[in-house]
Amino acid sequence: MRLPRQLMTKSPAPRFWTRDSVAVFALFTAAYFMSYFYRSANAVIAPDLARDMQLGAAQLGLMTSLFYGVFAAIQLPMGVALDRWGPRWVTPSLLLVGVIGSLTFAAAPSFIWLAVGRALLGLGMAGCLMGSLKILSQWFPAARFATVSGALVGIGALGALVAATPMAWVNNLAGWRVIFVGGAVITSLVAALIMVWTRNAPPGVEWRSTGGAGGSLAAVFAEPRFWRIAPLAFFLAGAVLSFQGLWAGPYLYDGLGLNEIQVGNLLLVLGIGVTAGYGLSGWIADRFGLGRVMRMVTIFFWLSQLALALIPPLWLIGPLYLLFGFTGGFNVMMLAHIRRIFPLAMMGKAASALNLFAIGGTFMVQWWMGLIIESFAPVAPGQYPPAAYTAALLFTGVGSFLAWVWYWPFGGRQETVPPPAAD
Repeated sequence: MRLPRQLMTKSPAPRFWTRDSVAVFALFTAAYFMSYFYRSANAVIAPDLARDMQLGAAQLGLMTSLFYGVFAAIQLPMGVALDRWGPRWVTPSLLLVGVIGSLTFAAAPSFIWLAVGRALLGLGMAGCLMGSLKILSQWFPAARFATVSGALVGIGALGALVAATPMAWVNNLAGWRVIFVGGAVITSLVAALIMVWTRNAPPGVEWRSTGGAGGSLAAVFAEPRFWRIAPLAFFLAGAVLSFQGLWAGPYLYDGLGLNEIQVGNLLLVLGIGVTAGYGLSGWIADRFGLGRVMRMVTIFFWLSQLALALIPPLWLIGPLYLLFGFTGGFNVMMLAHIRRIFPLAMMGKAASALNLFAIGGTFMVQWWMGLIIESFAPVAPGQYPPAAYTAALLFTGVGSFLAWVWYWPFGGRQETVPPPAAD
């Protein structure tokens, strides 16, 4: 498919590191930090939620996955909004919805209100990554996009580290409801600062196409290369985010009989792996070839899932969590493919369309894992046998393998870094 000529028009090359671009990077990284914190929080507090609210595995999986379900559902209209009004307004407006969701979750008296709060959190955090990628594509040159976007996601993913041992400690001290009230306060501050201290593009750089919207969603979905990367985005992001965000904790509680602090420590290791993967993926891809790197990394990603499915001895769990997290963190490079396929004016729509598969995959995989786990007879209320987690991880491992096979021919055509483009 050939994209319309008017969409390929070059605009002035964005400036690199300046005071304003640093503010853009820092504040949108803070927004993504909160998004990652919320998506990972339930892994540590899952036993407390199950006990306090009397939830089964399927209910826990469904309620937690609603974050991703709503997150995915809003991606396409949000992509249009980002291209039309810009991330300076769209992202913080959604963050304020997340504030309401965090407070609702904190005050929830029942499963229904937990689900409502979790869904509002998903809506509120939906613009953090896509808004960041849209605004970074304006402030930083294409030749540095993978590195800068990887750094943003890597730093933002530190939210998962806070949602591990530190959150376990605060949860023991004050309870999970206080944590979500505090999250609402911080999210409100980040939203306000984005509105006040950022702009959609550097001075003199047009961030919208002359047509206003910059191409249609139909043009995105009609691009054959999009469909080569979408299934890998589904399982690469879906498996790592659904496991880190929920099932990595119960896997340790039920499969190995660990206590809360031990689980928090291993979730911290997993979070370090994911953060390192996010932070280094762009640098590695820019130097060794995006397609070549993704084909190799994905091999270790699905092998780590198969190894975890065997419920190995405790001394192996830490290295496997680190490997699984590190390779899973490369899922952000699927969005770097988008930056190379589509023109700048379509970045919001194209990235959001791919993120529909990544976050939609997380919603579906997290829920499906819950259904698989609950299909096994519980050994105690809210506790399932190791075989349940073996079955769930075999499912994600096989899915990741099949997506890798489908991606392989496309990755072979993406092994070299294209010459720098001014866009």
